Amino acid sequence: LRRVEGQIRGIIQMVEQGRYCVDVLTQVQAARSALASIERGVLETHANACVADAVNSGDAGKQAAKLKELTELLRRAMR
Repeated sequence: LRRVEGQIRGIIQMVEQGRYCVDVLTQVQAARSALASIERGVLETHANACVADAVNSGDAGKQAAKLKELTELLRRAMR
């Protein structure tokens, strides 16, 4: 997250300095890629911890709620 924060600050500076659009877009794409990587990691952790705990709990309501939550997260991530 700190790396992405630095990338965003760099993009802001590039825009303020009127840098070449292609250079700015290249940095935006790099920041988006880094955020996507973070998103995948957090989603994987959520599935392996929170969702797995619900499945292992044996509580059908808790299982359904976590699976619904996971499905919604995946749907939003695929937009």
